[in-house]
Amino acid sequence: MIHYDFVNVVIMRLPPLNAVRAFEAVCRHGSILKAAEELSVVRGAVRQQISTLENHFGFKLFTRGGRRLVPTLQASAFAEAASAAFDILQRAASELEGVAPGRIRLGVPSAFAVWWLMPRVANMQASLGDIAVDIVPMTVVEPLQMHPELDAVIMGGEYRPAAGITALRFMEDEFGPVATPALAKPLSRDPAAMAALTVLISRSVPKLWDEWFAESSTPPVAFSRRQEFEDLLLALGAARSGLGIALAPRASIEDDLERGHLVAPYGFISRPSGYSLCCRTPDAKRPAFAALSGWLLRSGASV
Repeated sequence: MIHYDFVNVVIMRLPPLNAVRAFEAVCRHGSILKAAEELSVVRGAVRQQISTLENHFGFKLFTRGGRRLVPTLQASAFAEAASAAFDILQRAASELEGVAPGRIRLGVPSAFAVWWLMPRVANMQASLGDIAVDIVPMTVVEPLQMHPELDAVIMGGEYRPAAGITALRFMEDEFGPVATPALAKPLSRDPAAMAALTVLISRSVPKLWDEWFAESSTPPVAFSRRQEFEDLLLALGAARSGLGIALAPRASIEDDLERGHLVAPYGFISRPSGYSLCCRTPDAKRPAFAALSGWLLRSGASV
C-alpha cells in the first residue's frame, strides 16, 4: 500500500509591486521627494505606497537619520534584494523585446581610468568591435548596487560582492610611495627619511598609508607636513608636480614610472587583492560582458 503525506503549503502573499518600487527608490535616495522625482509622481503617492508596504509587513520600515529616511536593518536587506530583482526584471524584459545590450556603462576609479585604462582604450575598442563602452570616472568608488544607472564597475581593494553581483578579478596590484626623481633623490633606503617631505593624502582612500605601513612592516613616519586632496587622481597629480610624496597603486601610475615622471624609492609591495570587474549576475554570461571580461583578463595579465 502506498501512503501519501500531504503537506500544507503556505504561500506568502507578495507585496504590491508599485509599493516595492517606491520603497526601493526611497532607500536609495533617503528622500521621499527625490524618489517621487525619479518615479514621476507626487510625494503623497510615494508616502501612500510606503504606508501600504508597512501595513503589508506589519511594522515600520524607516527611521529618521537627520534629514534622511534610513531603512531599518530588516528593511535594508529587503531593499537590496528588491533592487537586484528589479535589475533582473529590467534586463529580462530587454532580452524578451530583442534589445541586445551593445553598450556598457562602466564605472571606473578616476586615477585608474586616466592612467591605466585610457592608454589602452583604443586597443579595448578594437578588441570589442561593435560593443561600445562608456567610461564613467568615479571619484568615490561605490558598489554597483548603489548605481542603477551603471552596467558594471571596476572595484579595487578588498571587495565582497553583494547578492546578485558577479565579480571577476582580472588583475593583481602593488602599491608604494612615489615622488618625483628630484624629491626622491635625497631619500635613503630607510623609509624614515620620508619624514622630511609633505605627505599627500587622498580623502577617497584615507587609510591607504596606514595599510602600507602595516602590510610592508614599516614603522609609521611622522611627516613634516600633511596635505589632503578630494581623490587619488588629485593627490597623484600633486606628486607629479613635486609637491610631496604620495602612496599609489602601481597600475595607476605605470606610465609615469616608464616616462620617469615618478619613481618609487622603496619599491612596491603586493596587495592582498587587486582589481575586479563587477556586473549583475544575469549580465555576466552575455556576449558584451564576456568580451569585456576577456579583454580585461588579457590586459591585466600583461601588466
